[in-house]
Amino acid sequence: MTDNELKQAIRVVPDFPIEGIQFFDVTTLFKNPEAFNEVLDRICELYKDKGITKVAGIESRGFIAGAAVAARLGAGFVPIRKPGKLPARAVSETYNKEYGTDTIEVHADAIEPGDVVLVHDDILATGGTACAAVKLMKQFNPKAVYVNFIIDITDVPRSAAIPDDIQVTSILSLSER
Repeated sequence: MTDNELKQAIRVVPDFPIEGIQFFDVTTLFKNPEAFNEVLDRICELYKDKGITKVAGIESRGFIAGAAVAARLGAGFVPIRKPGKLPARAVSETYNKEYGTDTIEVHADAIEPGDVVLVHDDILATGGTACAAVKLMKQFNPKAVYVNFIIDITDVPRSAAIPDDIQVTSILSLSER
């Protein structure tokens, strides 16, 4: 599939979750088997030789492709969740995003110092969630951390910068305008 075909599989929802935000809904991409497999193939191709031992998917859409990528790469899957959703002891990171603040958590025993972690989410917008996820992963002293998105929204000002030592990739680049 081409980039344009993948982009056509994504629903655009204006004014969600608040007025002025154009939301790129990847659930329509996920329900299309050809498009979903193309996204998974592209992500796995990027990371097949990186020695990924854990894929950390950010709640909630990051769980979907993240878990599938983990299975394809022979890695474990770690959910990064909103507060109070994990049943065991968790560590957290609070951050700003384009329409407020939020906190994410991961189990305190999720990552080992020798792990090579791929953080995955559906959308890179302001970078707040991704930056918080990287900070969260770095608390565990993994061997390496990588970050991947299905979509990079290129015209949204970044409020948080993912550290320069972290390789960031995306499958598609889109504009809100």
